[in-house]
Amino acid sequence: MPINETLSTYSDWLYTTAAAIYVVALMMTLVEQGFGAKGRLATERAKLRARELVGAGGPPVEEVPAAQREVGRPERIGRMGAALLVLGALLQLTAIVLRGLAVHRAPWGNMYEYGMAVTFITVVTWLIVMKKFPVRHLTGFLLLPVVILMFINGTLLYTTAAPVQPALQSYWLVIHVAAAIIGSGVFLVPGVASVLYLFRAAYEKSTAKDSLENSTVKFARFAPKLPAADVLDRIAYRTTIFAFPVFTFGVLCGAVWAESAWGRFWGWDPKETCAFIAWVVYAAYLHSRATAGWRGTRAAIINIVGFAAMIFNLFFVNLVSVGLHSYAGVG
Repeated sequence: MPINETLSTYSDWLYTTAAAIYVVALMMTLVEQGFGAKGRLATERAKLRARELVGAGGPPVEEVPAAQREVGRPERIGRMGAALLVLGALLQLTAIVLRGLAVHRAPWGNMYEYGMAVTFITVVTWLIVMKKFPVRHLTGFLLLPVVILMFINGTLLYTTAAPVQPALQSYWLVIHVAAAIIGSGVFLVPGVASVLYLFRAAYEKSTAKDSLENSTVKFARFAPKLPAADVLDRIAYRTTIFAFPVFTFGVLCGAVWAESAWGRFWGWDPKETCAFIAWVVYAAYLHSRATAGWRGTRAAIINIVGFAAMIFNLFFVNLVSVGLHSYAGVG
């Protein structure tokens, strides 16, 4: 069937619009992160002082419920940014659907379409995380890599709508690549959470050793604005434990598809090799996270290594290497 150029054009416009909306949402969440920090820092100081009083034998201090706290302008701007994030995700989903309708197939047959879907899954995952944890003010840290990846995807990796090559004309395109997209998109969230965990854990370690005043001065610009280290650790662990089996399923389906298409289950193609390395790293993270001696900072570092491997596999392998997974130059 011929390519529907009109739908393809609309898809490109919506993708660009979604990226622009993400940039605006990024700016708004940075306002909340920066100018809304006074209230969070005051709360952090109050909690630390309350712990000191309780430790000295004083009465426990009741915390004011979040719903009863005064909402300032930075927080309202942050809520607007979250609303824009939802709007951008809806536009990006529409762009993916229109791309699929334009080419009459699953809309992830090349690197441009793959990157479009991966960043969408990342945004949706973060929206779910925001419903479970009070981390809306951290959205900027997640949107920054998403916006960068979308810019690279829409410029260096952009591919016009076209039919896929014969090797990809299989129902495995839907199964294998869809699993890889979901796994890769979700993995971006624990990567960011683990990076933030390292900063927060260093801050909490400092507050345990030093006086409250010295630790506040040392980390006043960054770490006190983050949630507690255990919250970031739970976010990283729960999202990883969801993404890992999905990614594993995608790797196994890829091996079955490879045997059908190329006559072998595994050939150490550059993308296959990098995916296997990432799988081993994340398996090591889950194992270390379940082992008491390797929780915390060590486990977070392993997760960050896996995050770096996924980014490398997502883009750089396709730009600098040639293999059976390379289609149309960058596909």
